[in-house]
Amino acid sequence: MKTKSENQPKFMKKAIKLAEKSVVKGGGPFGAVVVKDGVIVAQGHNCVTLHNDPTAHAEVTTIRKACKKLGTFDLSGCEIYTSCEPCPMCLAAIYWAHIDKIYYGCTKEDAKEIGFDDSFIYDQIDLKPEKRSIQAIHFMRKESLEAFRLWNENDNRINY
Repeated sequence: MKTKSENQPKFMKKAIKLAEKSVVKGGGPFGAVVVKDGVIVAQGHNCVTLHNDPTAHAEVTTIRKACKKLGTFDLSGCEIYTSCEPCPMCLAAIYWAHIDKIYYGCTKEDAKEIGFDDSFIYDQIDLKPEKRSIQAIHFMRKESLEAFRLWNENDNRINY
């Protein structure tokens, strides 16, 4: 029986193969697999152009599949293998999913060299909302807080 570390190259090779197949299908050059207890739970690739969905990155599509298969929104105990260092959106999704570890192939600098440059997003995150390039207008806070009040008072809520 292979040890966990012996399986790591197999999982990364799968993510890389998914990225290559994605390019052939007309998608972006990114693939990912979610692994739990040494078994691939879900796999996916970039479907942004295939589905006209800017959120359909490899990691996000794979996380969605893993959550559906496992019947949970909490992927604690899982690892993700991705052909490229996650972008800000995918990194946030990985954190929200509580994935334990990220293994990645290409770097964000490698991605930048072929036109996938996320540095502007990292720069925008650090700015106050009113300074960002997409205009952000803060209004109706009082009315918006009602949903928060309802959530806070709901004894049957499921925290995440």
